Parts: sequence; C-alpha cells; structure tokens
Amino acid sequence: MHQGDLDGIKGLYLINAVDEVTQFQFVCAVERISERFLLPILEHLIQAFPFTIHGFHSDNGSEYINHRVAKLLNKLHVEEFTKSRSRQSNDNALAESKNGSVLRKHLGYSHIPGRFAQRVNDFTLTVLSPYLNFHRPCFFPEEYLDAKGRLRKRYRYEAMMTPYDKLKSLPEASQFLRPAIRFADLDAQAHQFSDNEAARRLNTARDKLFRTINKALIPVA
Repeated sequence: MHQGDLDGIKGLYLINAVDEVTQFQFVCAVERISERFLLPILEHLIQAFPFTIHGFHSDNGSEYINHRVAKLLNKLHVEEFTKSRSRQSNDNALAESKNGSVLRKHLGYSHIPGRFAQRVNDFTLTVLSPYLNFHRPCFFPEEYLDAKGRLRKRYRYEAMMTPYDKLKSLPEASQFLRPAIRFADLDAQAHQFSDNEAARRLNTARDKLFRTINKALIPVA
C-alpha cells in the first residue's frame, strides 16, 4: 500500500501480509518498491509468522513476480506462489479489507516520505503487529446452506476472536507451529498486556511516531 506522493516525491510503501486461515497479520514499511528493499522484508515477514507458511499469494504488481522472489520462497520452503488478476480486488479480498480497516485507520492517508521507512517499520513490527495478532478481535465466517441449497457465509459476534485465539482453536494446533515455537511462549506474549493496555500503548507509540515525522518535515526558519 502506497503512502502518498507530495510535490513529486514518492512516499513509503507498506507491505501487508495476512494469513487467510487465522488472519495473523504482519506489516512492514519499505522506502521503495525494488528487489533491494523487498527481498529482505519478504523474508522477514514470512519468518515472523509463528506457524509454517505453505503458500504465498501476492497482489497483481509485477514487481513481486520474478525469479529472485521465487528463489527466496523456495529457500523458505513455501510451496505455492500465486498472484491476483489485474483489477480483480476480490482475488485478494482479505488483504484489501485489512488495508482499509487496519492500515488506513492507524497510519492514515497522509504522505510519509520514504526516508522514514525504518521508523515506521519499527512501529509496525514492534507495536502494531503484536496488537493486531494478540488483542484485536476479527470476524471469522461460518458457512451454511440456505433454503435453496446455496452455500452462504455469515459472521456471528459469537465467533469473533483474535488471530492468536483462532490459531489455538485449530485442531491439533501445535503441529502447525514452526520449530522452536511453543504456545507457552506465545501465551506469555499475548498476556504481557491487557487488550486496553495494548491499545493505549499503540496509540502512544503512533502519536510519538507522527510527532517525530511532522517535526522533521517542518522547514527550519
């Protein structure tokens, strides 16, 4: 997701990775869309998930589809590599919805110059992503057949849970964890802050981030 242009200057880019089963989500920021910036971030994102990733589905940007990315995914034992069709947002509907309901909500639409990518990255990885995964509840669809026998989906409040709770609810969930990852360690991270404390921590860190950015952008008299 692009963070705007201003006076011909490109803003930074947010890379949003969402798991389609649990809705675990990690967000990174890069200065520009190029192999130099993307490859390290993609590797970090895939390894950030506490469970094994078997498939990788990108948006329709051709910058993601090349042999170096394929080589990286092969190195990380990611078996499938697919991409969305051009101008078909429903092909990546979950990530698209998270862009609006999460990234725009917390980072807005205003221009952020690329040189602040590392500061934004520190915020998204150390504060925003943990909040999303351990403290922010998500809707999960339930499938059912309507009176005409058609398969439908409904989203019940009773089925709302955090991505981490969804992961733990899967049958034999521990078998999906990456080596050296234990639920005891993840529980400790989840219980480090209450939901309200995590939200306050997020707001404080975001305010500090934007104060730093805005201060740096004010011209010196």
